[in-house]
Amino acid sequence: ERKKVMLFPKDQKIMERMGEQIRLARRRRGLTTEQLAERADINRSTLRQVERGSSSVSMGAYFATLKVLGLSEDFLKLAADDPLGRKLQDLKLA
Repeated sequence: ERKKVMLFPKDQKIMERMGEQIRLARRRRGLTTEQLAERADINRSTLRQVERGSSSVSMGAYFATLKVLGLSEDFLKLAADDPLGRKLQDLKLA
């Protein structure tokens, strides 16, 4: 069995919110869990975990789900804006 990544409650809430947003996107498109899971080539239990924001699901499963929903470009938003990293980089250059 896969080891579940332990997150702080605040961080788990972020994951749960993401799962909820994915679930809402599926419902807006009128897709059942069976249809989405089949199209994303994942099983329904994995999709249920995605929609719950589970940290034990692979990024690949999240990506496949978003791709079917037409939201795969959202992956490019991850870590796109990195103000802390930019400040640290600027400090090294100074």
